[in-house]
Amino acid sequence: MSDPQPFLPKRMRTAADEAAAPKYAHCERERRWLVDAAAPPPAVDPIEIHDRYITGTRLRLREMRRDGEIVWKLTRKYECADALARPIVTAYLTRAEYDVLAALPALGVAKQRFRVSEGGRDFSLDRFAGALDGLVLSELEAEDDATLRALADPAWTVRDVSDDPRYQGARLAAHGIPKGYPWPEC
Repeated sequence: MSDPQPFLPKRMRTAADEAAAPKYAHCERERRWLVDAAAPPPAVDPIEIHDRYITGTRLRLREMRRDGEIVWKLTRKYECADALARPIVTAYLTRAEYDVLAALPALGVAKQRFRVSEGGRDFSLDRFAGALDGLVLSELEAEDDATLRALADPAWTVRDVSDDPRYQGARLAAHGIPKGYPWPEC
């Protein structure tokens, strides 16, 4: 009779594992640009967005409003080496769930999101309010890496800030409009 093999527990999956090889999250492929606030492109379909970046976490609580409809969601974007392809997971919430999470300490950002159609693509255009008033950013998501990286900067943008962490939502909430906006410091 042979000796029984010892039980070896399977290693638990961690946030680092999820960031390296998403199993529960999907990969958000996105580029972001500064937009000339004095000459933005024509934009339609406004959505009011109120974000709460929960203190001490990478969690964003969001309320979106358009035409009387309200959507609540909780999102986590994982930090990773490639700023253009970031694992993200989102859960849609009920009002009661949102209210529980909204009681947590957080930094807020308010903005209006519009749609800009150009070259067969729909860009998001965000006009910020409050402490970030005057800041205008645009985003575009793509299904694959090659399409995203090959995309030319839209003529109505000032510069690509996809790799600049100062233009990520939580950083904007904590530190305000980056110094040198809208042009880089010389």
